[in-house]
Amino acid sequence: MEKSRRREKLAVSLLFGLLLPCCLAQTTPSNTATRTPTRTPTPSPSPQTERLRVRLSGYPRKHNEGRVELFYKGEWGTICDDDFAIANANVLCRQLGFVEATGWTHSAKYGKGQGKIWLDNVQCNGGERSIDSCKSRGWGNSDCTHDEDAGVVCKDERIPGFVESNVIDAQVDEKHIEEVRLRPVVTTARKKLPITEGVVEVKYKDGWAQICDLRWTIKNTHVVCGMLGFPHERKVNKNFYKRLKKRAAEKVSRPKVNVSAGGRQTPKAKANSKTKQSSPGKRLYLERQKNHFHIHSVACVGTEIHLAACPLEFSKPNATSSCEGGMPAVVSCMPGPLFIQNGLKKKPKISNNVRLKGGAKLGEGRVEVLKGNEWGTVCDDRWSLQSASVVCRELGFGSAKEALTGARMGQGMGPIYMNEVKCVGQERSIWNCPFKNITSEDCQHVEDAAVRCNVPYMGVEHSIRLAGGRTRYEGRLEVLSLDSNGTLSWGLICGETWNTREAMVACRQLGLGYANQGVQETWYWDSSNVTEMIMSGVKCTGNEMSLSQCQHHKTFSCQKAAAKFAAGVICSDTASDLVLNAPLVQQTVYIEDRPLHMLYCAAEEDCLSKTAAQANWPYGHRRLLRFSSQIHNIGRADFKPKAGRHSWVWHACHGHYHSMDIFTHYDLLSGNGTKVAEGHKASFCLEDTDCQEGVSKRYECANFGNQGITVGCWDLYRHDIDCQWIDITDVKPGNYILQIVINPNYEVAESDFTNNCMKCNCKYDGHRIWLHNCHIGDAFSEEAERRFEKYPGQLNNQIPSINQQ
Repeated sequence: MEKSRRREKLAVSLLFGLLLPCCLAQTTPSNTATRTPTRTPTPSPSPQTERLRVRLSGYPRKHNEGRVELFYKGEWGTICDDDFAIANANVLCRQLGFVEATGWTHSAKYGKGQGKIWLDNVQCNGGERSIDSCKSRGWGNSDCTHDEDAGVVCKDERIPGFVESNVIDAQVDEKHIEEVRLRPVVTTARKKLPITEGVVEVKYKDGWAQICDLRWTIKNTHVVCGMLGFPHERKVNKNFYKRLKKRAAEKVSRPKVNVSAGGRQTPKAKANSKTKQSSPGKRLYLERQKNHFHIHSVACVGTEIHLAACPLEFSKPNATSSCEGGMPAVVSCMPGPLFIQNGLKKKPKISNNVRLKGGAKLGEGRVEVLKGNEWGTVCDDRWSLQSASVVCRELGFGSAKEALTGARMGQGMGPIYMNEVKCVGQERSIWNCPFKNITSEDCQHVEDAAVRCNVPYMGVEHSIRLAGGRTRYEGRLEVLSLDSNGTLSWGLICGETWNTREAMVACRQLGLGYANQGVQETWYWDSSNVTEMIMSGVKCTGNEMSLSQCQHHKTFSCQKAAAKFAAGVICSDTASDLVLNAPLVQQTVYIEDRPLHMLYCAAEEDCLSKTAAQANWPYGHRRLLRFSSQIHNIGRADFKPKAGRHSWVWHACHGHYHSMDIFTHYDLLSGNGTKVAEGHKASFCLEDTDCQEGVSKRYECANFGNQGITVGCWDLYRHDIDCQWIDITDVKPGNYILQIVINPNYEVAESDFTNNCMKCNCKYDGHRIWLHNCHIGDAFSEEAERRFEKYPGQLNNQIPSINQQ
């Protein structure tokens, strides 16, 4: 009982803390070698006072393996493989943010590096915090060539809270500016998130201080808004704030007194006076405390990504007045479309020819640009925070928090359109920046550039939590609810209908990356005393920022309402990402009239249209539209079936196991998206047919082997195997759309489902077929429509959000 009371108090204090003015502030995150005759290893002298920068390079490779390169004296260089061992690899992998090494490579497996060979004969014990703490011949002292460059293979598991590798971040002195926030001035603005207008405050000592607005410019505002996750700024009505300041000052100096007819103030009049002075929107609660001006003036150019990078003049400690004739600087920011507040008349537009892919969180990912009808990537040569900020702002986020290199957000496919992008920071689009067109010799997809953008604080992570899991990445889901009596409690969510897309939203809201799995039964996570189930029928598209944006039953309805059937999630920093090779489909398509006596197995697996059942078996034939499909995994984790091998289904006719019921949908659609013919492919043998050079196969179906697709590998379904077709026997000549959808039921989590569909324009004359304009795009999804069919009188479009209570 005592534990229950403590939990209730904790929930109340959490909500109360969220609604406090000081907490509802928009805040930034705290953010040539010389030979020597001797080969006796000695401890490497520390190259610099800051942490040694390490990166993985080379080709081909995945994000957790590659040639080791160190940054020393302003230059990247390699490590020789002499005396290299697994202990060295363990130290390096931990420096890169991985928990440990699983192997190491010699003889430049990932290609020869360039420039210096910084270290040779490195000998680590394995427990060192940095490779420069290990014994070696010293910096730049080597008798090796780049044919001996060492590489490492790290376990694909990140150290929690580790700052990412391959990151270009803000090199600014934050000694005087730890954090920046916006504190809303008008009381009505305190209840809305994100906070877009308010007094600029900087963290100072144990509190917050203001900035004098003398000589404050719109360029300063632009920098502050970018730090807080906003792409644009708005003009502030300074006269309004001056009037409020003056009014507040007058109330302080001459408080208004209501008197009775006898000239005395009555208790009722006192109460009325207090109520009027506390009316929302009519006074500055900022004036309740004395302003402390830590910064006297700011002179930003407008391209800085942090206020600390601007020229600053700090107030003198003994000055009697540090802002004479001025007031605290106030800024107003324009949020991007994803964070727009209801009622805002002018809605900003975002770019439709730039996008982010492969990111685990909102506002991060691999940069992709659209040219013609095909998306391509950007090479990381000379990739900078200024260029990254241009991308972030044109997509409706703030300035860039980090610019990432070395395909840190996974490798893309298709062309690489840009190299050596040199944005100043003021451009409206990356397409307006100078860049070089490249050839295949200049860059490869292991050099794809990525970004992490500043995003506004929305407070969504406080209304949801995980309980009972073995790690912070898994557990039974609990949401904070406010009942009709105003009591706060943590309620469970019904596991029925709970699936991958709902889990994706929950993991995103928790800030834990991707959903590895949505769990419908959580009896093995039963460690919480929360037993009440209050929510059912939760349905998400998968793109929402929080569960409050998803639909759910208005009236609770759950057949299995016991706590062991509550919804849960398993989250992950990485995920797979499947993409179909569209050109191959176009190159291999043809029509075959196949005799019925050769289609018994296909009929058993439901690979023919329904009219095949009325055919005169075994006589006659079916007309089949055949093609090959090559499915690549370009993500950051292997694609593996959700079901374990113990539950795979054996099909005796074809003599193989199905690890997934439906792996691919094949549809022929009319111009308006109506299905005229269909096919499907079960994953009868999900394996690595082939891989990029240097990537080893892990999955092979033979002898009941493991099924899956390794990162950097692909699975090829040839045009001449059973069920690799659409039965078009009943289709009339005309123009159609061929649509192929991978993982159509979202059984396995991926970092990006939008590239799982390929569509081609299709012309059929009754004998031959032509495909053109094949491209990756969104599917015409009947399943999505069924998923959001209305429950009569039962659907509510929002889960209660504590920010709205």
